[in-house]
Amino acid sequence: MTSSKINKAHEPLFHLSKRDGIAFWKAWLIRIAAVALGLAVCGLVAYLFSDKLRTGKKTLEDFYYCFIKGAFGTERKLWKFLKNMAVLQCISLAVTPAFRMRFWNIGAEGQTLMGVWGAIAVAFYLGGKVPEWLLLIIMFAAALVCSAVWAVIPALFKARWNTNETLFTLMMNYVATYVVSYFLVVWVPSGSSALGKLKYGKLPPLPFGNQYLLIILISLAMTVLLYIYLRHSKHGYEISVVGESERTARYSGMNVGKVIIRTMVVSGLLCGLAGYLIGAGLDQSVNTESVGGQGFTAIMVSWLAKFNPLVMLLTAGLVSLLNSGAAQISQDLNVSGAFPDVIVGIILFFIIGSEFFINYRIVMSRKGHAGKEVLK
Repeated sequence: MTSSKINKAHEPLFHLSKRDGIAFWKAWLIRIAAVALGLAVCGLVAYLFSDKLRTGKKTLEDFYYCFIKGAFGTERKLWKFLKNMAVLQCISLAVTPAFRMRFWNIGAEGQTLMGVWGAIAVAFYLGGKVPEWLLLIIMFAAALVCSAVWAVIPALFKARWNTNETLFTLMMNYVATYVVSYFLVVWVPSGSSALGKLKYGKLPPLPFGNQYLLIILISLAMTVLLYIYLRHSKHGYEISVVGESERTARYSGMNVGKVIIRTMVVSGLLCGLAGYLIGAGLDQSVNTESVGGQGFTAIMVSWLAKFNPLVMLLTAGLVSLLNSGAAQISQDLNVSGAFPDVIVGIILFFIIGSEFFINYRIVMSRKGHAGKEVLK
């Protein structure tokens, strides 16, 4: 080996190091700091794009107050915030079992949409022909079946032919949209493809409290039940083992294909429940935007909560708070309709970025260290 083949490699000034672990309070301190920094950046962006802020008609205090006002400004806004949070939480619960199994189900949007379609299809064809209580039961069953079928199709292909579940479930979203579009054309021959509110199939409110209270209570009950299912049941244990290593699961005698299909059935049923709450509990109609992108937002809600259903109450609440506040900002500051999405995107970007600093740390190299010799 000649000296010409040896070079001095200087160690970089900074390098990344994987954390072995971090204290619970430190992790949440990093997340809170990320939210605060995101809000600061949002304030700067709002100042640049809002005439009311630049001219002094509104202050940055008004900007930040919009986040509180949008969700808690009035009783009606509070109940609307809780309702939006409950629906988002329910969809987030649906994707969680699959994600814990490392089955990347990106199809919650389409699976939930099929649940809405199934419920409304029953109301459209049977409304007024059967008793209302029976109609609601049939709508519920149809929503569960339609969503479960939509979820189990990619699971069958994954279990049998090991197809890519991410692409498969993503494409199923588009197919679901086209299915709904087709039936809207059939149901509304006038050509408008807009189905109005149906007279039948309305989920009755509880005799006490707000009209959204039933939806909120159902979502809370599902949160507790799914937590128990994942943490304290044999099925939940099998989901965790398959997620850690399919080889280990097979070695221990588990039928991995069966676990995949069963878990996606559970995800589909929860999407069907969310679809039923949207169709029978809220809209009494269906269109291609009935889910409103919440199927994709739910992925982030579940991931930020580390697939813990109880922690998801916090992440779903945070995302719903940001959405409510962003809508209020658009109204009070008279900014572009796309501006609220920008605000939410910035804050979520900082929150997701905080996970990097929770899992890694930046290490500064010793000053003047020449490094080590490496072969060229």
